[in-house]
Amino acid sequence: MNLNELRYSSGAVRRTKRVGCGPGSGHGKTACRGHKGQNARSGRAVKPWFEGGQMPLQRRVPKRGFTNVFRKHYQIVNLSDISRKGLEGEVSPLRLKEAGLIANPRLPVKILGDGDVERRCRERPDDKGQCVQQDRCGKD
Repeated sequence: MNLNELRYSSGAVRRTKRVGCGPGSGHGKTACRGHKGQNARSGRAVKPWFEGGQMPLQRRVPKRGFTNVFRKHYQIVNLSDISRKGLEGEVSPLRLKEAGLIANPRLPVKILGDGDVERRCRERPDDKGQCVQQDRCGKD
């Protein structure tokens, strides 16, 4: 078989609808657009959110609150994750990144007290959960 012998399966390709080519075509006069109305006009593009003059959904729904642009996005690490990876000594953001517990060592890290740590470690997080503030991570 050669490239010039390739054909589509029968019924896979349909003829294009030729609109506006007179009454004999079956798509003449209004060219399948109906009579008058917004969609019959040229340049017709009704936006998906346009509701025909009804008050749009995004304006009907009540608005609440605001977005704090100064919000800190912490990377969360649990004590159980630290013990599972077997980290000892100083647990810095670089060591957490090497262990695969955080994505970016430059973003702030928050250690939460879910789990216990068997080994002695000293963490250097940017913030701690309430459980960790009660010294569940051991002391050096």
